[in-house]
Amino acid sequence: MARRIASYILLAFAVLLQVSSANAQASVVAQAERISGDHFTVSARTPNGATVYAVNQPSVAVLNAIDAGLTDLFSVARKNGYRRNLSYQNYTIFIAKADRLKDSDGNYSPDIAVGAAQYAGSIYDKGGYIYAAGMVVSFSPGSFLIAEHTRDLGRVQNVVRYEGEHIVLYYNDRQRFLATQDHSKGGGHPILQ
Repeated sequence: MARRIASYILLAFAVLLQVSSANAQASVVAQAERISGDHFTVSARTPNGATVYAVNQPSVAVLNAIDAGLTDLFSVARKNGYRRNLSYQNYTIFIAKADRLKDSDGNYSPDIAVGAAQYAGSIYDKGGYIYAAGMVVSFSPGSFLIAEHTRDLGRVQNVVRYEGEHIVLYYNDRQRFLATQDHSKGGGHPILQ
């Protein structure tokens, strides 16, 4: 009887964890949709297990580029002595429609438009918004938004690594996180060398 009760308690606990996780994920999806203005109707996993939500089905090459960016991130994080949050399964990447495909120099640069916030009035302010290669959506779960790419997948790899740096620092070095979270005061990526 005691064993049966313990089994029911464990089952109830597992169900609560799944519901809590599903609620957290739904909240993060809603936040990413609010930021981007997109609806993420496609879900996928990278070969190494990162979660991807997208507006269109990402190619195998894009999923591999995401994994490569996370692999680079984990390697440089370990080199810096960081150990927490270094698993592909800890990351959710949202792939939004690009709000622009070329930068001001005419180079291929799929970016997303996000509210100017602390960049208001700076050279980056394009009338209340800025163009960003990526943006952290949530630290728990570790989630960020990037623009959809059809080529130059090395850029996808870099953006994944760079946005992931903020999440790694959040979990491993809060002081360095606070010093580097806001690029409006200068500095950029890569943060971790």
